[in-house]
Amino acid sequence: MKAVFIAEKPSVAAEFAKALKLKTTRRDGYMESENAIVTWCVGHLVTMSYPECYDEKYKKWNLRDLPFIPQGQWKYEVIPGVKKQFNIVKEILNRDDVDTIYVCTDSGREGEYIYRLVAQEAGVKGKKEKRVWIDSQTEEEILRGIKEAKDLKEYDNLSDAAYLRAKEDYLMGINFSRVLTLRYGPSVASYLREKRAVLSVGRVMTCVLGMIVRREREIRQFVKMPFYRVLSSMVCGESTIEGEFRAVKGSAYFQSPKLYKENGFSHKEDAKELIEKLSNPKPVQAVIEKLESKKENKNPPLLYNLAELQNDCSKRYKISPDETLKIVQELYEKKLVTYPRTDARVLSTAVAKEIHKNIHGLSGFANVQSYAAEVLEGTAWKKIASTRYVNDKQITDHYAIIPTGQGLLALRSVSALSVKVYELIARRFLSIFYPPAIYQKTTLVSKVQQESFFSSFRLLLSEGYLKVAGMPEENKKKDDTEDVKCDENLLQALQKCKKGDILPVKGFSIKEGETSPPKRYTSGSMILAMENAGQLIEDEELRAQIKGSGIGTSATRAEILKKLQANKYIALNKKTQVLTPTHLGEMIFDVVNNSIRSLLNPELTASWEKGLTYVAEGTITSEEYMEKLEGFIKR
Repeated sequence: MKAVFIAEKPSVAAEFAKALKLKTTRRDGYMESENAIVTWCVGHLVTMSYPECYDEKYKKWNLRDLPFIPQGQWKYEVIPGVKKQFNIVKEILNRDDVDTIYVCTDSGREGEYIYRLVAQEAGVKGKKEKRVWIDSQTEEEILRGIKEAKDLKEYDNLSDAAYLRAKEDYLMGINFSRVLTLRYGPSVASYLREKRAVLSVGRVMTCVLGMIVRREREIRQFVKMPFYRVLSSMVCGESTIEGEFRAVKGSAYFQSPKLYKENGFSHKEDAKELIEKLSNPKPVQAVIEKLESKKENKNPPLLYNLAELQNDCSKRYKISPDETLKIVQELYEKKLVTYPRTDARVLSTAVAKEIHKNIHGLSGFANVQSYAAEVLEGTAWKKIASTRYVNDKQITDHYAIIPTGQGLLALRSVSALSVKVYELIARRFLSIFYPPAIYQKTTLVSKVQQESFFSSFRLLLSEGYLKVAGMPEENKKKDDTEDVKCDENLLQALQKCKKGDILPVKGFSIKEGETSPPKRYTSGSMILAMENAGQLIEDEELRAQIKGSGIGTSATRAEILKKLQANKYIALNKKTQVLTPTHLGEMIFDVVNNSIRSLLNPELTASWEKGLTYVAEGTITSEEYMEKLEGFIKR
């Protein structure tokens, strides 16, 4: 009897045949050896049938026929363009000399769905079905996945969630697009001077469009306000330091209506008035009221998941999330990195035990060679399991994206940009084995008469992980006080100072600023906002802490942005990766906002995604979820 190994695409099937060291004969659509057959899908082979397959009347869009919810058995059909491959696979799966089927499609919800639809439409019965679940395409991982393959039934909850996700997108897309097109399509078409307009809406797509439109309108309505900060210039040793006025308790301006914020005035005249008050009597002196110095540790960030990688690539290389996914998918298929469509930013304890192999492999990659050698000489990698970078509870399907340490020769056959992305992943990975970066932070509060001036200084004492990861970009708002980078001389001069010391004041100046509107989303920041249910949290540490349930999944978010572009609802600036709504996109937003407003609610959209996760975990049943979904559609 023979075993069948069915993969999602031909290239993956070839890797399985290679890992199993099968002497195969190449046939049309499959490879066969003495005791095994390796075959493949080409992505999806089966799809859901259109409403007209249930009843011819649905071919014509009509309000009285809505909502459309199939009763009883749902209909599926083979996709015409891949019918030949489906028939080959169907025949193989049902062969009398086949007793075991190893399901080797992508290890995720969508990969599960691809096989289940094929098995359903091919009428597979009486075969032993095993699920191969792997984190990378290295030979060892493929062989481990086959050896530890579980009964397919153990993945039934995941399969249920996959079917429900498809049904949900189908029902919301068909019903809401039809009802809005029938009601508002003619008005939109006439405004756009088109013959007809189809209003395409969807569970995730419309919610994301709403976020982009709302942000654009906030920017349009924003009125810039000038503000004026007063700065003191003081002598400290050989250096000159700046202090910023703040109207704290005890100040003549405490909670004054003249202030824009405690560190700035709304009108220049008031700032000038303060300077005049403080400039006499001469010589002007500042008394040190408070001087604090402490060391601050900055830990290496958590590892990359797909959203974090897409955001970083959007910022650094100005590439879209879709391009990043294509690159990292190619790196995965060439065995260079682990599974890309992951939400986790940590490693599993099992991987942590073997982590030296990944590090060792990077010794062959010139760009990080010296860092890999340095890590192996140290002991941090031996203790990694006891750190925040390893946590089985934070992993659902797959751990973070890391280099496998294998397949480095394949880097010759990928683009220069792909090599850059690989290096980014490798540097992030190696940085977790380095100590924190250590800064010396000094805060000085000085008083001129009764007014307080604040100064803050920061000096990098030890670069730690920054040696491999590179210096982080500073995220500063224009109206915020910032740490001044100081040198050794200034730090030494500050260390000699104490409370009560007098610093001569050279003078005062006014620094004019203006309030900034919210920033437009970039393709990368939108992916992060989707991951956090519509909240864009700039701070990476905070993002990791509050991570809850997102809009869409790591596998689908890039595709959603691509679809919004294809529908001409949003525009993407390729140079800056900034997203803006089109005129049509804003019209669609207004239509949905006045009819099915809940589709624009990120929390609600995220709760649907959370529901699918509960189904996959077995916390709620498919029936419970479907009941809620049908209720929402009918409402």
